[in-house]
Order: sequence, then C-alpha cells, then structure tokens
Amino acid sequence: MTTPQEGLEKSALLLLTLGPDEAAAVLKHLGPREVQKLGMTMASLPAQPRDKVDGVITELEAHCEKGAPIEANEEHIRDMLTKALGDDRAAHIISRIMQGSDTAGIESLKWMDAATAADMIKNEHPQIIATILVHLEFDHAGEILKQFTDRLRNDVMLRIATLDGVQPIALRELNESLTRMLAGATSVQKAAMGGVRHAAEILNYVGATAETAVLDNVREYDPELAQKILDEMFVFENLLDIDDRGIQTLLREIQSDSLITALKGAAPELREKIFKNMSQRAAEMMREDLEAKGPVRLSEVEAEQKEILKTVRRLAEEGQIMLGGKGGDDAFV
Repeated sequence: MTTPQEGLEKSALLLLTLGPDEAAAVLKHLGPREVQKLGMTMASLPAQPRDKVDGVITELEAHCEKGAPIEANEEHIRDMLTKALGDDRAAHIISRIMQGSDTAGIESLKWMDAATAADMIKNEHPQIIATILVHLEFDHAGEILKQFTDRLRNDVMLRIATLDGVQPIALRELNESLTRMLAGATSVQKAAMGGVRHAAEILNYVGATAETAVLDNVREYDPELAQKILDEMFVFENLLDIDDRGIQTLLREIQSDSLITALKGAAPELREKIFKNMSQRAAEMMREDLEAKGPVRLSEVEAEQKEILKTVRRLAEEGQIMLGGKGGDDAFV
C-alpha cells in the first residue's frame, strides 16, 4: 500500500513530468497546504530514473481505466476519516470539508505569510480575529499570533478558548471585515470550531515564551480553563506517551545533532525512553555526545524540540505514529 509520503512524491514527479502549463492547471484546483507540500516535494526531489517516471504514469493510466468513477457520500467519508484519525481530529477536518465554512477572504489569508496576514487583521476586533484564526491551520494561526502584541495575543487566545462554535452572525461580521480588506465574500454555514482543543493546538506553535504569557493571562481569568488548555497541549515531554514503535519511527526522521540538543532539556525518563529504542551502540554514542555537548542555550533547546514536535505531528497526520496520553480519544482503529 502506498504511504502518504510515497503518494506525495509520486504526485510531485507526475507534475514535473507534465510541464509548467499542465501542472499549473492541476495546482489551481488544490488548496494552499497541498500546493505548499507538493512545491516543497518537487523542490527537494532528486533526479529520478526514467523507469520510475514511466511507472508513475502507468499507475495513473491504470487507475483511470478501472471503470466508472467512484462516488463517495458524506457518511463514507466521515467513517473513513474517523477510523483513520480518531474522533476529535476527524471532527475538526469534517467540519471544514462538509460544512463549507471557508470564505473567499479566509482563503486569501491562507495563502499569505504570517506577517502579512497579521498586519491585515491586527486592527480588527479581537473577537473577529479569533473567528478568523479558528478557520486557519493550527501552525499558520500560531505564526500569526506571534506577530501580535502580548496584550492582543492574550485577548485573542482567551476568546478562541471560550469560543463555542461560530454563529452565522459572527461569520457575517467576519465576511464584512474581510470584504473591506480583501474583497469578496461568500455565504457560509455554522461551523463547530474554536474551544479548548483548538486553543491548545494553536498554542503548540507559538513558542515557549508566548505560550507561557498566554496561559498566565488565561489563568488569571479562569484557572480551570487554563489547566484544560494545558492538558490538551502536546509538548516535548509528551513523547513519553508514544509507544516504542512510534519512537523508532520518529528517530528515523530526525538528525542526531538535533536530538542531542533537544534532549539537553529533557527529563531523565524521556532520555531513557529514547535510548532504549536505539541500538546499544547508538545509545552509548548518544550518551557520550550529550555529556560532551556542554551547556546549551535554552532558546536553542526549545527550537530543536519545536522542530522535532513538527515531525511528530506530521507523522501522526500521516498515520505513521499514534499520539497517546492527554487526549485519550485521539487513537487510530
């Protein structure tokens, strides 16, 4: 069975084979995340032998010749996503693709870099900003939040954490606001977005300093809410909750230098979990490298841990590892 990464590489190879005009005709039907992933894959793809190119084309032809087109109804898609991703993660994606919650304005923001998007919305009412951010990917929303002042960032995150769905009136306000800035708006339906889990997912991407400031602010407003957000966040120490097979998969994806720096700030039990999933020789060398590394700036440790967590999330999204622990329901079946 083709893995998600293999499928991505095949798609990238096919687009390179098609040529600029034909590839552009395909890409215009994809969303920003798909285009970004394919673009990065195409840019990093090494020279491919002709037989591999022919194999991809043959596979495509065979797929197209299988017969009548396959129709997938909503129930089929919902069942498939839930089995693959678990209830919580699937519900978030289903709310996007089934309810048509995006607007023309939000689509425009998805294609912008974080600094540009932040500059465009920073003067809007915090409730409008919160409504906008819950429609973006978690990492993109986190990067945008980094651009705000502490006061605005805290206010927006508090509103996201206490947001109980997005009502039509709020979406109309969002549309009117984005129409002034970006032009164009579409009618939308109510989407179940926002809440503690959404706030936690965004905070996973804002960095340790901003994360602490936001949680301190929420804690002053509502200590119980702050704890709920913290419980939902996936931090470096949560690697303890990943099974041994998952840790082994992760270790194949990260560089030794990055892991050494990240482990400088890790608890002893997490270090041991990492070591036990290496060969004896590799573990001994890692221990020696850690001792020889000497003091490392906290900012460097946090930066490497953040990069490793990005890899963890990618592997989880691809179904290669399972995140356990805090969420409880986020499992694969």
